[in-house]
Amino acid sequence: MLCCIGDLVEDVVVRLSSDIATGSDTTASIVRRRGGSAANVSVAAASCGLDVRFIGKVGADSTGAALVEEMRSAGVDPRIQRGGRTGTIVVLVDPDGERSMLPDRGAATELTEIAATDLEHVAWLHVPAYSLVVEPLAASTKQAIALVRRAGAGISVDASSVAIINEMGVEEFKGVLKELQPDVVLCNTDEGATLGVSESRGLAGVGVTIVKAGRAAAVAYADGNLVASVAALPLGRVRDTTGAGDAFAAGFINGRMRSWGVDRAISEGHRVAAQVLTEHSS
Repeated sequence: MLCCIGDLVEDVVVRLSSDIATGSDTTASIVRRRGGSAANVSVAAASCGLDVRFIGKVGADSTGAALVEEMRSAGVDPRIQRGGRTGTIVVLVDPDGERSMLPDRGAATELTEIAATDLEHVAWLHVPAYSLVVEPLAASTKQAIALVRRAGAGISVDASSVAIINEMGVEEFKGVLKELQPDVVLCNTDEGATLGVSESRGLAGVGVTIVKAGRAAAVAYADGNLVASVAALPLGRVRDTTGAGDAFAAGFINGRMRSWGVDRAISEGHRVAAQVLTEHSS
């Protein structure tokens, strides 16, 4: 079973028709949908046929209840703490499909100690960096990582955000990764550049470091060597890239949990990401 720990929030996606007209009006299309990196990975992985559990906290409100039910309907086993208010992320999508996030994570950061029973039968644990930088969520996540590692589970971490890395401090973030020793770290080109992945050909203490590059090839480093380079699938115009990185993570993890090689697992990541991007282009 795959388990993901982190945010389950409501995304308010604002698709802009043009650059924002400061102090005036800008025509936009606005939709509300499930969000949160860990939640997105959970749902995408379930769509690949994996057994998936999600652990997180939402508010004691109707929005949180609806999001939990949506996760359950998607085939995910949600283990949820309740209290406070459910988080919201405003996602601004520019006309080229690039997105900028305005997060108010609400109850998601308030996840307290995770019950050992919620971690039973976990063969792989995935956490975004968002789950490692704010207390008490960070302490709860690290405790869970230690517990499932002792049971032999694989561990993956998504670097998530340049802003998150810089807020913690690059060297401190690298230190956390070295301490946790994940089997896989996933990052995009900007996150990889911030962490100096290309120069070091991977990250210290990490089994495999994956760098995604949008429409370009994704690469993998292990033991200071380039071990894979796999082209992305060709796609037409994409209106919204939100969730594509999470879908890639789900596909890659699906492959590794099925004992596929790194190359084939990256190809699976591209396939699942392309499904999300194709949905968003319509």
